[in-house]
Amino acid sequence: MGKIKITCEEATTICSKAQYGEATFLEKIKLNLHFMYCKVCKVFSKQNSKLSTMCCMVKKQRELSKCCLSEEDKAKLKQQIKELEKTL
Repeated sequence: MGKIKITCEEATTICSKAQYGEATFLEKIKLNLHFMYCKVCKVFSKQNSKLSTMCCMVKKQRELSKCCLSEEDKAKLKQQIKELEKTL
């Protein structure tokens, strides 16, 4: 079965794997046991999770902003609409 007690270095590795759904059931148990006596790793895990969430939010925001027209394109489109309105 292997050892149950893990080092902080192993805990950070498992923490990262767990965030991406790559940690095994046994690794998750070891990580939670480690959190019981190591508050530093527990705080690291929470901070790492928040950071990952924020990075995903920024990535989504950037993807959305790529879909928007530039100011120059917006101005051209407005001008074309005005010209079309004149012909109606």
